[in-house]
Amino acid sequence: MSVRNLMRENIRTLEPYKCARDEAGPDLSVYLDANENYAPLDDCEGINRYPDSANRSIIRAASSAFGLPEDMIAAGNGSDELIDVLFRIFCTPGKDCVLVFPPTYGEYAVLASINDVRVISCPLNEDFSICGSEAESMIRQYRPKLTFFCSPNNPSGNLLDKSTILRLASINEGISVVDQAYIDFAMQGAFTPEDVKANERIVVLRTMSKAWAAAGCRIGIMMAASEILSAFYDVKYPYNISRPAAEEAVKVLSRTASFTERVAAIKANRGYLMESLRRIDGVLDVRRSDANFFLAQFADPGYVYRELKKKGIAVRDRSSQLHCGGCLRITVGSRSECDSLITALEEILAGGKV
Repeated sequence: MSVRNLMRENIRTLEPYKCARDEAGPDLSVYLDANENYAPLDDCEGINRYPDSANRSIIRAASSAFGLPEDMIAAGNGSDELIDVLFRIFCTPGKDCVLVFPPTYGEYAVLASINDVRVISCPLNEDFSICGSEAESMIRQYRPKLTFFCSPNNPSGNLLDKSTILRLASINEGISVVDQAYIDFAMQGAFTPEDVKANERIVVLRTMSKAWAAAGCRIGIMMAASEILSAFYDVKYPYNISRPAAEEAVKVLSRTASFTERVAAIKANRGYLMESLRRIDGVLDVRRSDANFFLAQFADPGYVYRELKKKGIAVRDRSSQLHCGGCLRITVGSRSECDSLITALEEILAGGKV
């Protein structure tokens, strides 16, 4: 099935809104077309004009930083906008379904609910790997419009097997969305332009919120086939990324040396923190991770969570999620933050009270 035929009929026939600046083009001397204020107030330079609706500066910078072709990527207001727009392009409310692999990023199900789309779940194995045969059966039975593969997975932190994803995507008539928000912390498993060219029903998501240390900018990057990118620009908000966020994102994406150093530091801190926790009595297990976080298991995670909070340390209680019994999700911070957590846990768990 072609990508275009997978889209909702009203999206295929949509007459998209055209911004005034899209019609006029750039580099004119007098702009009287968009009902903007002709000058900024006081020293608030640059924000009286609308930003570039096509986000060209971000795409150029992201193309260089991520090593992806400009004509294969689009920028969104965080990956959440990209995911939501995919729902609106492909999923007919009250009719279509999507497939997820719990435990996984909760926003997939939330956005499905908002868009009135049914969620089909194919639980991961206890080691957080995909059960390939069950996934294949569900894909053939339910024919989901969107299938979400989170790799490295949140909250478990592990990479999903790329060959399994590619195999499932090959039999999936719908769109296979590979969310790689944490891929910069892994040693392998990245999806490439060649993967998308080989199967135009694969969409890859990346983000600036994690390794690029720009969560405040809210910038997500989508790599996809041209028909999907075209539909994205038709459906997204006309000016989905603000000018200050775009300018800051371009600046951040130029800091490639600092990016490389920071990722290396986080990986080193991850190993240090995980090994340190494994030596603390009362830490029952520390799960392997390919991300900038990991799961640590305790007999009473609620107690540990509350005691850490009293000491000014925030972690995430994931103990209620599938295969995550007793687990807190811990983000890898600076070396001093890691040491603060280690000391706090030693104090909380001293004497085997928990």
